[in-house]
Amino acid sequence: MNHRQRLLQDYARLAAVALPLLAVPFLVDPFLVSLAILTLYWAYLGNAWNIMGGYAGQFSFGHAMFYGIGAYTSTMLLLRFQVSPWLGMLAGAGLAALFGAGAGYLLFRFGVRGHFFALGTFALAEMLRLIAAETEFINRSIGVHIPLIRGDSWWRLQFERTQGNYYFVILGLFVLGMAVTIGLHRSHLGAYFQAIRENEEAAAALGVDVLRYKVYAVALSAALTAMGGSFFAQYFLFIDPTLAFGVSVSVQILLRPIVGGVGTVWGPLVGALLLTPLAELTRAFVRTPPPSLEFLRGRSGVDVMIYGALLILVILFIPDGLVGAGRRLWGRLSPGPRGGRRPS
Repeated sequence: MNHRQRLLQDYARLAAVALPLLAVPFLVDPFLVSLAILTLYWAYLGNAWNIMGGYAGQFSFGHAMFYGIGAYTSTMLLLRFQVSPWLGMLAGAGLAALFGAGAGYLLFRFGVRGHFFALGTFALAEMLRLIAAETEFINRSIGVHIPLIRGDSWWRLQFERTQGNYYFVILGLFVLGMAVTIGLHRSHLGAYFQAIRENEEAAAALGVDVLRYKVYAVALSAALTAMGGSFFAQYFLFIDPTLAFGVSVSVQILLRPIVGGVGTVWGPLVGALLLTPLAELTRAFVRTPPPSLEFLRGRSGVDVMIYGALLILVILFIPDGLVGAGRRLWGRLSPGPRGGRRPS
């Protein structure tokens, strides 16, 4: 099977997954629709992180900086200049890509890599959070409310009567992110990213401009992440520096691909399908525990502890993610000689 056929096959798989999802708002109750929105939302953001942290191997612990840039850019353009959030989303993506390229260039140019690069991205996100908390133009740490309108407006990206429209928006973003990832996975650019991930020195010896392609990875990942931040602002109609630039945002973004499978096309979606409902279940467990565990009711942070403990178990026993575990199981169960070709 040649390159073009593999690419078309991957896009066909994406269509086979996405087309049935169009029916979700018509088949389930509003709570499950909201859960589906959050699942696709985190899968999309996990895909964005995976381009930089998975394919290019540049582990970021500060993706909230791009997320926050997107959220604040679209929100302030809407509130101050009446610019549609769709245009604000594109503006935020462009601004985040520029910021990411500049920050990435400086870090890479001075040889920051590995754990130090992760700490550098964390420091940049915290820097933006502190700046936002003291900036009058964006209402400092008080945050920004987006006014409600009556009815539905695609131009304003706000839906009072048809909440399911938010689902179609995030489904579209998810498909876009997956299409970009699939194209990257089957492209020369993706091959360069993966070569850099495996061994930067060897990639450079083969003629790959390591600095340039690492900056490309950061810029692309930043732009997609910023679009997710713009969606968040319109869906929840409120942002503040902690929600936009806080460390919890960065952690939530990277957990999905780590659990699902770093550097794989479907890993972020698989991780989101597990972790998003799991987070809701642990919160519900603390709100209404069984009689024998009544002392847990209303305890602040217990749901996070349960969620974290389950997450640690997943990481300990399947370090290459659920997709990697599935491939190993497939290899054991499928007929044929040992060490045969892995499923793509």
